[in-house]
Amino acid sequence: MFTGIVSGLGTLVERRGSRFVIAAPYKKKSLEEGASVACDGCCLTLVDIDKAKEKGAGSVFAVEVSNETLAHTTLGTWQPGQRINLERALALGEELGGHIVTGHVDARAKVVSRYPDGDSVRVLIEVPPELAGFVAPKGSIALNGVSLTVNDVDGERFGVNIIPYTLTHTTWGDRQPGDLVNLEVDLLARYVARLSQYESRRT
Repeated sequence: MFTGIVSGLGTLVERRGSRFVIAAPYKKKSLEEGASVACDGCCLTLVDIDKAKEKGAGSVFAVEVSNETLAHTTLGTWQPGQRINLERALALGEELGGHIVTGHVDARAKVVSRYPDGDSVRVLIEVPPELAGFVAPKGSIALNGVSLTVNDVDGERFGVNIIPYTLTHTTWGDRQPGDLVNLEVDLLARYVARLSQYESRRT
């Protein structure tokens, strides 16, 4: 379980098939094999921690990615040098600063446009038609693992506002029109939609 609050930026060091090696800012002693880390919003399992390598005060770890994940996320396009939003799994008793995020990406969404809005940046996102009903004004959404508030919705497109802190502490400073991002809809919206669907079948 995650919150959509990025705790560090990683860099893809190497890719060997479905195995991704990532340099992270976390102290190597704080990582354990089998632990979960959200990488651009995808919940992945640490399968190896290279204790012989460090990047500054950080660490290097490896994850393995299934074909299902490669087919439904942006990970299939990653190349060495790619910057990655990282979040450690939520520990019991920690502050829930964003919203409940599972790390199970629903689909890729497209950045349609971005433009300055004061010190912030407004970004227009387009989602697959089958997910449009899960996006609501003032609701929560996870994009590349970042918890954001939906400003407005128009059909299959919605807008978010990204503050300067988020632009500099996540990869959203890099995102441009045409880019694809990992989308996870709000967990509560998913269950409400499922309950409504079930009730309609009963009546």
